[in-house]
Amino acid sequence: MSTSAHENRPGAAPDPAYAAGCAHIDGEFVPIDAARIPITDTGFTRSDCTYDVVATWQGSFFRLDDHLARFERSWQALRLSPPLSRAAMREVLIECVRRSGLKDAYVEMIVTRGSPPPGDRDPRNFKNRFYAFAVPYVWLVQPNDQLRGTHLAIARDVVRIAPEAVDPTVKNFHWGDLTRGLFEAFEREANTVVLLNAAGEVTEGPGFNLFVLSEGRLWTPATGVLLGMTRDTVIELARRDGIATEVTMFGAERLRAADEIFITSTAGGVMPVTRLDGEPIGDGRPGETTLALRQAYWDAHGDPRWATRVLP
Repeated sequence: MSTSAHENRPGAAPDPAYAAGCAHIDGEFVPIDAARIPITDTGFTRSDCTYDVVATWQGSFFRLDDHLARFERSWQALRLSPPLSRAAMREVLIECVRRSGLKDAYVEMIVTRGSPPPGDRDPRNFKNRFYAFAVPYVWLVQPNDQLRGTHLAIARDVVRIAPEAVDPTVKNFHWGDLTRGLFEAFEREANTVVLLNAAGEVTEGPGFNLFVLSEGRLWTPATGVLLGMTRDTVIELARRDGIATEVTMFGAERLRAADEIFITSTAGGVMPVTRLDGEPIGDGRPGETTLALRQAYWDAHGDPRWATRVLP
C-alpha cells in the first residue's frame, strides 16, 4: 500500500469561473462547461482508453497515490503512452481541485489512444492524450437513500462480458452489458443491478463492487470485477475489525440467502442494499455490519496514510 503524504501548499483562491468544475485539456485548465475533446479521438469513437476516479472529501484526496498507481497499471496493460508522467498527472489533479475550490469532488483522469494520423489505422502511430476534470462529488446512492438502503436486481437477461474479452481490472467504458442490465433493473422497479457471469457467479454492477454478509462472513467476488479502491479499503477495515472476509466466487443463491448486502464505490462509499429482486434483505433495514463498515470507511478519510490535503 502506498502512503499519501499530507500536503497543503498555498495556492490562489478558487476562481468563480471554475465553480461548477475544472478540466485539463491539452495542457490547459478550462471551466468544465468549456471542456472539449476532438471528435476523432479513439477514446470517443472506439472506447480505446482507460480512466480512474479519485475523490476529495472535506478538502483531502482519499488514496490519491493508490489511484494513480492503479491508473498506471491500466494504461500499461493497454499499451498506452500518456504525454504526462504520473507525477505530473498528480499535480494536474490537485490543481483541478484547487481551481474549483470543491472540497468534496469527483476527480477523473483519462488516457486515450488519441486521434489517428490521416488514413492510418495502426494504433502504434497514434498520439495518446491525457484529460482530467474535477466536478462536485457524485453519489451512486444519495446519503438520505442510504439510510433506508437501495433496491438491487440480479440481471436475468444480460450476462457480464467475459474478462478474457474485456479485462475488468482495467477501468474502461465498455458498459454495454451494464447499461442493458440497468434498464432491466428499472423495468423491475429496482434502483440498480448486479450481473452474473456465464457460469452463474456474481460479478459486479455499473460502477460498484458488491459484498454479502452470509454465514457470519463477508463475501466479495474474486474475479471478473474491478479491484475497486473502496473494495480494497473495506476488506482491510473488515479484517482489522475481526470480520472474517472471503474473496471468492459465489452464485446468486448466496445473495438471496444473505443477512446483509452492500455495494461499494468511490462514488458513494459503502451503500446498504435492503431489497433484492423486490424482496427484503434481513429485516429490510441496513444491517449492523454494513453500517459499522460505512462509518469506518468515512472515518478512514482522516487517516494520514490515505489523506492528501489540498484545500483548507
